[in-house]
Order: sequence, then C-alpha cells, then structure tokens
Amino acid sequence: MNSPLLAWPVRIYYEDTDASGVVYHAAYLRFFERARTEWLRRLGFSQERLRKELDVAFTLAELTIEFRRPARLDDALEATAELTRLGGASLVFAQSLREPANAGGVLARARARVACVDARSFRPCPLPEGLMAALRGEGSRREGSA
Repeated sequence: MNSPLLAWPVRIYYEDTDASGVVYHAAYLRFFERARTEWLRRLGFSQERLRKELDVAFTLAELTIEFRRPARLDDALEATAELTRLGGASLVFAQSLREPANAGGVLARARARVACVDARSFRPCPLPEGLMAALRGEGSRREGSA
C-alpha cells in the first residue's frame, strides 16, 4: 500500500509530561490518534461525517509503540500517519512521533490497526464504498463527497 504520509504538528505542553519532565506514555496515544484523524480528514472524511452520514466509526483494535527517546516539555514535533494496509473492515497505519522533517530524529514508532464499526452497535462492518474508493485513490478527496 502506498499512501501519502501526513505529518501533523504537535507541541508538547506541561499537561503532556509526567513527574520526570518527559512526555507521559499515554500522551503518545493522543498524538497518534490526532494524526490518523487528520489523515482521514485530508481525504474528506471527518470522524463526525463518518458517524452522522455513513453511520460508521473507527475504533482502535491493536496498537504497538516502540519508544526510542523521550519527548520533553515545549518540543515542537510531528505525529505522522501513513496507511500501510487496507482491509475490508480495517486500516493499518505506520506512525511516528518525530522531530520536524528537516531535523529528522524519531522519538517513537507505532503500528495501529483500526476497525470500522457500526456507529450504533459497535459491531465490525465493512468500510463504506465512498471511503474505500477514496482510500484506493478512485474517489474525490474533498469534504462532502461520499
């Protein structure tokens, strides 16, 4: 799968750090979630649109994180998301938290598998056709197209 990489800016705030002054491990989940959300939004599919118009949502099914070095208060970083596998009812992303592209250092790497679920029952369901087409590069990439 060859998808465009999204790099979403992340600033580290006091609320993200623990008593030792580094980013608390759970904060990485928020950074990675935001990058995946913005990756989908770039295709024209906000989380709210998916829920309201297509009656689906994504739920995190599996996540692995490799912590390479700590992020610290006031760091300006990028959270990345890149689709590596497209399934009938799931997406797999390669992600990282890194210094901006020109600086280059990777602080953490992650692999996330998200499952498409019915927004009411939360049972797994197929990806909507319009989203599938956009993911394959066949559909429109603007907000409002299904």
